[in-house]
Amino acid sequence: MTAILDVRDLVTVFHTDAGPVRAVDGVSFTVGAGETLGIVGESGSGKSVTAQSIMRLLDPPARIEGGQVLFQGRDVLAMTTRELTDWRGAGAAMVFQDSLTGLNPVLTILRQVSEHVVAHGRMDIAGARRHGIELLRSMGVASPERAATSFPHQFSGGMRQRVMLAIGMANDPVLLIADEPTTALDVTVQAQILDLMAGLNQKHGTAIVLISHDLGVIGSLCRRIAVMYAGEVVETGPTAEVLDDPRHPYAWALAHAVPRLDAPLAARLPGVEGMPPDPLAMPRGCRFAPRCRFRIARCEAEHPPLAEIGPGRAVRCWVTMDGGRLPSPALPAAAAAPRAADTEPPLLEAEGLVKTFRLPRKGIFAPHETVHAVNGVSLHLMRGESLGIVGESGCGKSTLARLITRLHAPDAGSIRFQGKDITALGGEALRALRLQMQMVFQDPYASLNPRMRVDQILLEPLLVHGHAKPQERVAALLDMVGLNPAWGTRFPHEFSGGQRQRISIARALALNPALIVADEPVSALDVNVQAQVLNLMLELRERLGLSYLFIAHDLAVVRAFCDRVAVMYLGRLVEEASAAELFARPAHPYTVSLLSAVPEPGRSRIILHGEPPSSLRQLQGCAFRQRCPVARPVCAESPPLIEVAAGHSVLCHAPWSLQRA
Repeated sequence: MTAILDVRDLVTVFHTDAGPVRAVDGVSFTVGAGETLGIVGESGSGKSVTAQSIMRLLDPPARIEGGQVLFQGRDVLAMTTRELTDWRGAGAAMVFQDSLTGLNPVLTILRQVSEHVVAHGRMDIAGARRHGIELLRSMGVASPERAATSFPHQFSGGMRQRVMLAIGMANDPVLLIADEPTTALDVTVQAQILDLMAGLNQKHGTAIVLISHDLGVIGSLCRRIAVMYAGEVVETGPTAEVLDDPRHPYAWALAHAVPRLDAPLAARLPGVEGMPPDPLAMPRGCRFAPRCRFRIARCEAEHPPLAEIGPGRAVRCWVTMDGGRLPSPALPAAAAAPRAADTEPPLLEAEGLVKTFRLPRKGIFAPHETVHAVNGVSLHLMRGESLGIVGESGCGKSTLARLITRLHAPDAGSIRFQGKDITALGGEALRALRLQMQMVFQDPYASLNPRMRVDQILLEPLLVHGHAKPQERVAALLDMVGLNPAWGTRFPHEFSGGQRQRISIARALALNPALIVADEPVSALDVNVQAQVLNLMLELRERLGLSYLFIAHDLAVVRAFCDRVAVMYLGRLVEEASAAELFARPAHPYTVSLLSAVPEPGRSRIILHGEPPSSLRQLQGCAFRQRCPVARPVCAESPPLIEVAAGHSVLCHAPWSLQRA
């Protein structure tokens, strides 16, 4: 196979005041024509720096200090500025993780797509605009003509990522590098983006390098995989072989830390504890040895080479490079969480919750528009239970969380907590409620005050509520979430993402709450850090008797963490059941579509095309019928709530499970 991209012993160094950091240290791999290569690893492993080094996008203090990057035989590192300008976009293109910051907020969508074609001299402005509209249409952008006057903020995350792919493919590049293109996207949108990329690979023969920490995404798209740790490749080979039989302990840990829908539930996910090595003081031997459960004496004394162990397969490990295998993890099966007695009342009850938001007028004489965010939601949560809320972005999950915690006041409906009606609480009564109900947000950095030390962040609620021994409580909280109490003098930016999320959990626990509402607490974390945080939350539930309302779009995480699951679509709960029942026998077509879209190898998909209907108007009948693969004429009428099994209810005229039966 002809190599489109040949990276040989690439070395990229960041020259900092503390000393040189070898962010990429001797990385080598090839990508053939029409091939897909996945690069995985924790944050800081060197994945993105490798991609930026290939594209020559790094600025000082970063410097490429060794190796070669050959594109169809040409040395990219030797190209002049003009040659690089011509090569980027036409020869190779890159799609970045954050589509909102990757697009110019003051230029229309169509202009941003078409200007890349004009810049490379392929078409005039009029032709480039026509080409841009067709390109957006081929990427599944609804009404691409509207892009002529639309700006990035007017598009959803999934639509913006489609625009980024359209820009990347505007000049028909031979190589596409995608850096975390599906992170934080809903599972259905993620499936659509992956299908688009697979189509580009198959239809146009585009070689793809996909960077991700989601092994499901890598497994569903990539034929080969390279696992990076501490700046170097530690294992590479065919994707199925590496994921099914990983030979490097780090790859082994990543593969087993991923929750899967088809795997037996375990009491804990086998994540790797500890932190990656200090880049300024790398271990003398194997860089993973301090965290490795399989290490031998040689691992700490000698640095292992990347040795071939089979056709197209190589590993950097003294334990397995001679043909040894790593065992499957022996984990205890998940035990049922402690439950309140059936005679006890629920900890939380919500009945008929409704919340709308009135938007400002678009013009002086234009009417106000109303967003119907939550539309008649009812649910309950028992003591010691975890209830998962799943659904696409915009379905009302986060608004529901804010209603339950009384950060928003409902327009209609009622909320009872610990037997008391809290629907209209205010003032001191609402302040007292905060003692028993806390929230953990998705982005720990945005939810922590960057100007305060960690001990000050944890101390603040204790002082406000008059805790008897606040300083001792702060130390106990840090220890409880697995952080060194001495680190309390640090600021949030001095911690990793997973450590910051532990700090957020510690702050939520400060006042001994009975309920924690967690809104996407692990969606932006690496798979290993995600496992650590989920294990911590499970341990705290067992130790403290906590109840969780757990909001997520990762269904495998919800299955591993939650006892019951409620599925939301456009402001309504469309299905609710125990986790075991719902994942074994989903009843609503929307739930079936969500499960089929989970990126796991071998899973057949039901792709939901298009976006959910606008929440600016009340819909008659079933809100899902326009996207439903089994819609019937009766779906134009309001659907009934059907109980398909004990504790399993679905809002649907034609439950999927009954049709299949």
